[in-house]
Amino acid sequence: MTNGAGNNSFSWGDALFLHVERPGQPLNIAGVSMFEGEIKLADLRAFIESKLSLIPRYRQRAVASPFDLGLPSWEFDPQFDIQNHVREVTLKYGTENELKALAGKIVSESLDRQRPLWDFTLARLKGGRTGFIVRIHHCLADGIAGVGAMNVIMDASPNPPPISRKKTKVEPPPPPPKDAGAAFLDGLAKSYLSLVNEVATLHSGLLNMAEQAVANPTDVPAELLGVMSELATPAEPLPFNVICKGPQKFAWTEVPLADIKAIKNTCGGTVNDVVLTTVTLAFGRYVEQRGVDLKGRSLRVVVPVNVRGNGSATELGNQISFVPVPLPLDLRDPVKLLAVVTERVEFLKRARAAEFVGLFGGLLATLPNAFWKNIGPVVSQLPLSLCNTICTNVPGPQVPLYLMGHKMLCWYPWVPIGGLMGINCAILTYNGTAFFGFTGDVHAAPDLKRLEKFVDESFAELRAGAGAIAEAEVGAKPQRQKRVRPNGKIPVAKIPLAKTRTVRKKSSRKASGAKPEAPVTPPASSEQEPEKSLAAGA
Repeated sequence: MTNGAGNNSFSWGDALFLHVERPGQPLNIAGVSMFEGEIKLADLRAFIESKLSLIPRYRQRAVASPFDLGLPSWEFDPQFDIQNHVREVTLKYGTENELKALAGKIVSESLDRQRPLWDFTLARLKGGRTGFIVRIHHCLADGIAGVGAMNVIMDASPNPPPISRKKTKVEPPPPPPKDAGAAFLDGLAKSYLSLVNEVATLHSGLLNMAEQAVANPTDVPAELLGVMSELATPAEPLPFNVICKGPQKFAWTEVPLADIKAIKNTCGGTVNDVVLTTVTLAFGRYVEQRGVDLKGRSLRVVVPVNVRGNGSATELGNQISFVPVPLPLDLRDPVKLLAVVTERVEFLKRARAAEFVGLFGGLLATLPNAFWKNIGPVVSQLPLSLCNTICTNVPGPQVPLYLMGHKMLCWYPWVPIGGLMGINCAILTYNGTAFFGFTGDVHAAPDLKRLEKFVDESFAELRAGAGAIAEAEVGAKPQRQKRVRPNGKIPVAKIPLAKTRTVRKKSSRKASGAKPEAPVTPPASSEQEPEKSLAAGA
């Protein structure tokens, strides 16, 4: 893992997730899993503690800079205790619905900032299974990094190595400044260095975009102007676009990944395009049953984009940009909607919308940290509606994972909500299945569970449309007809040949010595004619 103590400073994006958090709007990412068998709490605590040397940031807490002049930093928690981070909750009946309710309750609460910003919760389920709820603050990791951290904790083999009982060496926190003046100067220096780094990053990004515009000068200006106007126009609110006050609820479902790939292979696009199409159809059904006339309405979906490049997926922190994708809600044909989604996403890729949004974020990052700490909670409550929802698709491992020898059966993702986004959606692909997780504010989406059924119906509709296209393509291909060979036991009628008349010219034959003309060839039988035409066509 590349998230140790080498660089303890927050990035601007990481710090922003701390600053915009407020009561009723905790910014946690999470996942709910179910495992085979019973996982014991004492064993899990010892196992997780043995893995912390691979994830040293899980022993660190967020510490504000003096006078909030600079960005926060990570420091090792001298009072770290694994019992504060790995716990167990007893469910009354051990049902899946109880696990959903427990996950919503846990993730609706804010993590204690005096400790490392993560925790794991066990719950006993029916059938001898174990529920497992992972909660991580968004300032610690984005979805890609969260999956990478889970890959470190779990194994690809059902036979895990023995648990190490060796105590992890804890790095002592740095000594505090001697006086207020030294603290002020230290914070000022960190703030200046942060500003220089952000300005350099912004400058580099502008140069890259300028070079690309020069290399491809034809369509770039028009496309960039289109993206800029798209970002500046407020999204038309839907019934769930209200200020989030909490608490939050959780809903989930899943579809086979092989079916998603079959659809994209038949109709074109990518796995993400098929997912966006399914989510758009499901939201159309959801808002229509809440009284919205879909004619002329659209859903603006913000899609997070991983900007790590060749960096490690296990590197903690947030390395993402965002792309707004407006999609029509009144297009009922799922195959046509998939074509629109594919075309729209490709356009935004060509226009480098993710880079543009990243540069805009870099511009905001030049503002002082103290400004964001004071203004962040206020901004998150303003009636600004730049999008309707967030939909993130996180690729996970396509092989079974095991926790202490227990196979993980399912893995439902949780993405935080905030501002006017009362419902957000996350998809995580694991071991051949795409797991959909919907987060909803109880006031904005009291009937969140309906989205489970709407996703199932929408995907079935899209799969049926793709299947019809596949069948039509197979039927449209010309097939070579086999010649019917007569069976020896069946008598075959002889077709009499028409008599031909040969005209001989004695005088010319003698004069020229030419051979007599060949007799006229009789016409082919009717059984052979279709075969000839098909063969020619093939």
